[in-house]
Amino acid sequence: MTTSKNKMSHWLSLILPGLFLLGFNIGTGSVTSMAKAGAEHGMTLLWTIVASCLCTFFMINLYGRYTIITGETALQAFKKHIHPAVALFFIVALTTGVCGSVMGVMGIVAEVSFEWSKSFVDGGIKPLYFAMFFIGLVYFIFWEGNTGFFERSLAVIVAVMALAFVANFFILMPPISDVVSGLIPNMSALNETSQKSPHLIIAAMVGTTVFSGLFIIRTTLVKEAGWTLSDFKKQRFDAAVSVFLMFVISAAIMGSTAGSLYVSGVTLEKASQMMTLLEPLAGALATSIFAVGIIAAGVSSQFPNILMLPWLLCDYRETKRDMTLPQYRILVLAISLLGLVVPLFDARPIFIMVLSQTFNAFILPATVLCIFYLTNKRELMGDYKNNWIANSILSVILAFSLFTSLISVEALINTLSNLLK
Repeated sequence: MTTSKNKMSHWLSLILPGLFLLGFNIGTGSVTSMAKAGAEHGMTLLWTIVASCLCTFFMINLYGRYTIITGETALQAFKKHIHPAVALFFIVALTTGVCGSVMGVMGIVAEVSFEWSKSFVDGGIKPLYFAMFFIGLVYFIFWEGNTGFFERSLAVIVAVMALAFVANFFILMPPISDVVSGLIPNMSALNETSQKSPHLIIAAMVGTTVFSGLFIIRTTLVKEAGWTLSDFKKQRFDAAVSVFLMFVISAAIMGSTAGSLYVSGVTLEKASQMMTLLEPLAGALATSIFAVGIIAAGVSSQFPNILMLPWLLCDYRETKRDMTLPQYRILVLAISLLGLVVPLFDARPIFIMVLSQTFNAFILPATVLCIFYLTNKRELMGDYKNNWIANSILSVILAFSLFTSLISVEALINTLSNLLK
């Protein structure tokens, strides 16, 4: 029995950092982007998830490898070997994105919970009460726990989220032929199957999957885990588990709406529509499972969202991550309370989330360029300096990130123009 427990503990120690990243990555931003993609374009954008996950795996692995070899986290390296202003740029940019994400996440969770509550409470429970409850729950766990506790809490929530979305996929799954054909990029097919431009949703999908904050926080976790050169395989395995589950969950979300909303010709504009539109098509069970998945995704992403700025500040200052300090508890409380913005002011959470996740695509090119520079410095990497294969892959990812950034800029300009009319 003891041996089995030891093996389980060892296995969990291998995947917990990856599950933490998964909870960070698969939030309501991913749910929103993947659900909209499935509802509006069926499975024709599945290749975007594949490309994004491959990019994410390579970047997670490369950033983790850099920390293992040098002992430096990403922000420390930016500050020391490039310029302190670069590190400050990432702190400001990531914090801005996270603040938008916190507002959107809690807005979507509260709205979906409200719609779901109508099935067992007459008139439903107001979104504001749900937002207050989940904000309080996450802040309580932050107040009481440490990094290990966060990771284990996230592991449970991520497991619930994964089971919910995968179960829903098998209930609502589209034809296998659509899934297979979706693995092949085909922009002409997109234009034929939908009157809506896929460009903004592609940028949002890339922004929420290939997330710069993921790679930077990854280096902090690797350093804290104490991994050394002998842990290369462990680091790669952890990254592979995280990205594989990322693909499975993202594809399951897209498949659920592709097999229900898309085939019925119904588009998705608000999070609450996921509930009201799915129930007549798929039944109360599928709707409830989807609601559980969305709520779990929101709560799982809220943990790392509220921790982002304090962790980045500790990283930049090269101080111990003591989250019990009053300054960090106040800072986390202030960020957490942003989750009340949408329920209080009746903003559009879908729009806020897409805007927030698209913003992440803007800083991705800078993230690629920085690691390109650092991992090609022989005085830092020694014999582990990038070879031509790694540099070629980085060049492709850079081109991909510049393309999505261009799409984001064009889409946002169009959106702002429409708002000003």
